Amino acid sequence: MKKILFLFITLLSVSSYAQEMPEHVLKLLYTGNIISRFYVDDADNNKITEVGIKAMLKELDPHSTYTDPKETKSLMEQMQGSFGGIGIQFNIIADTLYVIQTTQNGPSERAGILAGDKIIAVNDTAIAGVKMERADIMTRLRGAKGTNVKVDIVRRGIDRILTFDLVRDDISTETVDAAYMIDKKNGYIRITSFGAKTHQEFTTKLDSLKRRGMKNLILDLQGNGGGYLTAAVDIVSEFIDTESLVVYTEGKNNPRSEYHSKPNGKFRKGNLVVLVDETSASASEILSGAIQDWDRGIVVGRRTFGKGLVQRPFQLPDGSLIRLTVARYYTPSGRCIQKPYDNDSVKYEDDLMHRYNSGEMTTADSIHFPDSLKTYTKRLNRPVYGGGGIMPDYFVPVDTLKYTKYHRALAAKGSIIQASLRYLDDNRENLMSSYKDIEDFDLNFEVDETYMNLLREQGVKDSVKIEGGEEEFQRSLPEIKKQLKHLIARDIWNMSEFMMIYNRTNDVFIKAYELINNRDQELLMMKEEKK
Repeated sequence: MKKILFLFITLLSVSSYAQEMPEHVLKLLYTGNIISRFYVDDADNNKITEVGIKAMLKELDPHSTYTDPKETKSLMEQMQGSFGGIGIQFNIIADTLYVIQTTQNGPSERAGILAGDKIIAVNDTAIAGVKMERADIMTRLRGAKGTNVKVDIVRRGIDRILTFDLVRDDISTETVDAAYMIDKKNGYIRITSFGAKTHQEFTTKLDSLKRRGMKNLILDLQGNGGGYLTAAVDIVSEFIDTESLVVYTEGKNNPRSEYHSKPNGKFRKGNLVVLVDETSASASEILSGAIQDWDRGIVVGRRTFGKGLVQRPFQLPDGSLIRLTVARYYTPSGRCIQKPYDNDSVKYEDDLMHRYNSGEMTTADSIHFPDSLKTYTKRLNRPVYGGGGIMPDYFVPVDTLKYTKYHRALAAKGSIIQASLRYLDDNRENLMSSYKDIEDFDLNFEVDETYMNLLREQGVKDSVKIEGGEEEFQRSLPEIKKQLKHLIARDIWNMSEFMMIYNRTNDVFIKAYELINNRDQELLMMKEEKK
């Protein structure tokens, strides 16, 4: 009788200050009180609450998330500073850790870990299928610089578990990692993500190139998964007229909110080409969409990811954080950036694989947008389409023919990178003393038989079979040797010098360089539309 009376008083007291609460919110509140007061055993109320929050957010969309206090602190560190770890961005979906992106030249990328890999164990401790907390996983992956960590990985298309022995390193969060003069008047800048310091880093690089005579710019956003909206708006402001609409957001409970360009842009004249691919997302799509909608420059590459949901952070009293989707992003012409989604998060993450399988990566003809998604650019009135990413003005397909089955198998198992690391360990001093600069290296370096023997050995160790025999091996050599050259350049010189070498054989860059010197980009865009 006392318990019933207490429950009545509890519910009455809740009702006294929650008369305006929706019925479903009161229901959750009542449930929590009932469990706390009447459950047969001691209940972990904090855990119950966190599980409930995560379950609710999972029913909404792929990007509404909850992080506990430890995770929230760690995420803030990633955007603001540096830390010791293995150098990956990841999501945890269905109790499995998926690698989203590896940090350029970080431990994971150097070892051969790829986007899409699933990490199932760390130092022989299972992290998949055991409902381990995100903070605990991050604690296992992180550590002091120079310490070792072993990770076991499941990779699509590989029928065995791959094991990587990594050495933790300081993970720099510099977001503008490459800038150089392509020739006397054309410059190149690459942005890998949009963080708190991105705009400052970008303008520093921009000013440096302008002092060296830059007239035109190739801006590389390939592989850029996004970040801070304000950083994207600030960078767009360097290119377009003051007070021009950059992006707007709108949602059921969030009226239209507009973001406009700021004054004193530093590069409002001169040709501009923006490079994107299927992994360019969020803030990258805001930037490229604004440039395209204002006909300020040409977008080259492949259709971007399609992440156009706005998350608002809600800090909870214990330091945890809910990032709730409150609106959608729209480009100046009114295009919605977000691709379609349902409650199947795994299917959502596998969208890029579907694009490969459907042929979208190899031909633009496979992409069809309904007229209902058509809008028009602001100056030249060119038709553009929303509903799932930014479609470039010039499509550059993935060249699947230049890679043999043997090469793809070596790459999938990380054999090329592993052999390269062994080669570098044995030859680093000789390589550094043999070439005076990267131009000398690019002109004169040739892959020798020593490396090819290492690669063959590594391939055998990784159970990679050459189904086409020696003939297939010989056909694989040109691209394998090219890849090795890139890896050595990246390891010995800085990222700008590496990108100089890499871009010379990058089809998206080659197309951009073909277009950058056209003095009448408006005419160029109109011609492309007539094709």
